[in-house]
Formats: sequence, structure tokens, C-alpha cells
Amino acid sequence: MTVRRIGLVVHEGRPAAVAAAQKVRAWAAARGVPLTEMDVWGEDGDASARRHAADEAEAGGHPDLVVTVGGDGTFLRGVRIAAQDDAPVLGVDVGRVGFLTEVSPAEVETALDAVAEDRAIIEDRVTLTVRASRPLELPDGMEGLLQYGRGPLLPPPAHRATDVDTVGWGVALDVTAVNDVVFEKLARDRQASLGLYLGQRLFASYSADALVVATPTGSTAYSFSAGGPVLSPRLRAMVFTPVAPHMVFDRSLVMADDEMVTVRVLERSGQVAVSVDGQLRGVLDPGDWVAVHTGPRRARLVRVRPSNFYERLRQRFALADAPAAVADGAPPQVYRPDSPPPEDIAGLYWPG
Repeated sequence: MTVRRIGLVVHEGRPAAVAAAQKVRAWAAARGVPLTEMDVWGEDGDASARRHAADEAEAGGHPDLVVTVGGDGTFLRGVRIAAQDDAPVLGVDVGRVGFLTEVSPAEVETALDAVAEDRAIIEDRVTLTVRASRPLELPDGMEGLLQYGRGPLLPPPAHRATDVDTVGWGVALDVTAVNDVVFEKLARDRQASLGLYLGQRLFASYSADALVVATPTGSTAYSFSAGGPVLSPRLRAMVFTPVAPHMVFDRSLVMADDEMVTVRVLERSGQVAVSVDGQLRGVLDPGDWVAVHTGPRRARLVRVRPSNFYERLRQRFALADAPAAVADGAPPQVYRPDSPPPEDIAGLYWPG
């Protein structure tokens, strides 16, 4: 692809990220490619320094490539902006987990060359968006409670253009979640009592610490920590996982990408916080509801080589083979016959 403008999102708190970002700036300068620093937080921590994704993309000149330098959190910041223009995101990994980012600081120039020369691989990932019974907002004073150990909060989600005017279908909000939308109890001494609707029918009412609606990409994040399944990121689906529910049915549900999950706060429940990709975006009161469904935009991840999700899963979670199995023989790390695959399986996906 022809790179006309780069948007750069950097975790400024990590020296390795700052050094790697300088490589990106030098690459762009050497080729006369304009570069804009995006999602920059002011030194005073003023929340007004952060903008809606559409405003951030507009202020950045609508880059056709977004480069993030940091961990997965920094990458998610970049995706929310890039998705506005269907732009791909190249993640440079200086984080601790790195499920989404894969390019090392040493590979920055090589990766940028691959993008500019059309040698990079672009992976499309499912995202989530929401409709709500009312616009999401944060109570007064919430910013002050969360000021320690993090940057300023994002503003409440703006409205998304929609052709539905009736209140019954709710307000379409401009939200793009790559990992998950989480409904979590706000007060330590009050459970979240939530009705879960699949389609338009009540499936079950939960008293729980939280409910997580995740994409396949996000299945290895909060949903996994709560006992949810790992989904291939190539799936077009979403997964619902309850967190510490006070009921016998505590299993996850995997749903198709054309289904909708609605969460309603019950009348005597405590308040419920709504987070999108780990960012607090609003607080719900009893009677409020939020519907989650797959979004119109896709997260477009840049890969410089074929990616093997399952190998990454084994490495990132430091999976160890069962001692009893190893005692019966060590399996080969890779099983790949020298001959081409037979016709009946030749069309299957073979990760690198």
C-alpha cells in the first residue's frame, strides 16, 4: 500500500517505546511521509486532552496507517482511531503480554518497508459496538477517583448515525471494541443484578461481579481470566462469560456474529460500570440497558509474517506439557509432511 500519512500512538512511560517511536519518525522523515502524534495526553492529565475517535482521526489528518508503540493497551488505543478510516494498525511490542502486537523494536524499519511495499499481511478482526437505553455518562467525581496510575478518561461515547428514531431500539453509540464490553458492579458491597437477553428473550438473570461480552480476539483477555473459552481470532463470533455468578449455570456462551446480547440492570441492583476494552465509558442505573452486537468496522492488524495464533498462545501462557504424557514420549514440535497436502484438505488454513 502507498503510505500517505502515519498516525503514531506511543506509550510515553516506557523508555523502550520512546526509543522505538523515534525509529518510526526517522523512517517517515526519510521518505517524506507526514506523521502525526495521536491520542496524546496532556502533561496536566486534563481529560480534554483525549478526544472521540472520530475527532482524533480528523485532527490527525486521517492517517492510512497507524503505528502503535507499547503493549496491547496502546495497540487498542490505536485501533479505535484507525477503525474510523478502515486503516491498518502496526503494533510494535514493548509490552508484557503482546497478543495483539508482534513486531519487535529491532524490526520497525523492516515492518514499515513491508507495509509500503505491499508485502505485509492484513488480518481482519471482529469488533463490537453497542446501543443503549440512553447515552452513556460518568457521575460527577468519577474522574478524580480514577486519577491514580492511569491517564485521563475518554469522553463518553458520541452518537452513531442511525436510521432508527424510536426510543425502543435505543441510542446507537459510537463504540468500537476490539476485546470486550464489560458490565461490572461499581460498589464492593453491592452485586450487579443483570438480566441477560439473547435476541429479544430473557435467557437468565445473573447476580455477579461482572458479565463480559468478548470478541474472539478478546477471548484471551478478561473473558479467559473468568474461565471462558479461547476462540480462534479468525472466527466471526462473540462469547459471553459471567464473572463469579451466584448461580449454578456459570458457563460461557458462544454466539454467532449476527446475534445480539442485551444486558439490563434490574430494579434493586447496585450501579453498574460499563467498560470498553478496559476503558470506563459509563455507569448504568437500575432500569438501564445496553445491547452489544458485532460492529460495522473491523480491526485491521498488520503482520509481517504468517501468524500462528496457537503457537503464540502456547508461548504467552507458558503452556507446559503434562508430565505423564511426556513420560510416554516427546511429541515433535512441528508435524509438517514434505509433500503437498492431499486435495481434500488442501483448502484448509495452514498457519505459519
